[in-house]
Amino acid sequence: MADHNELGKKGEQLAIAFLIKNEYKILEKNYRFQKAEVDIIAQKKDVLAVVEVKTRSTTYFGNPQDFVNPKKIKLLLSAIDNYVVEKDLDVEVRFDIIAIIHHKKETKIEHLEDAFLHF
Repeated sequence: MADHNELGKKGEQLAIAFLIKNEYKILEKNYRFQKAEVDIIAQKKDVLAVVEVKTRSTTYFGNPQDFVNPKKIKLLLSAIDNYVVEKDLDVEVRFDIIAIIHHKKETKIEHLEDAFLHF
């Protein structure tokens, strides 16, 4: 497997551990709908957090969160609309990004809540 795929998988594992530590319940990992894939769907109280995980080994080309583009956001919106209807949920939906810089033995995790308000 390519190094960037390994880094991505490691990032998702770190994000899940981070969310659990912060009292989120993980409902889905890698939820797919049509062309969209939602990395993590988690819940804390009555908030459904749709989490996009971005992991990089360096910030040389920019911060991890800078790589979530409008097309990806549109796909995530359609996927989570389907999920909420499919599961018949009555919750507030929030879109978050967990940005991870993982270089050698050093890891920095940043949880950006309501991250798509800036697009």
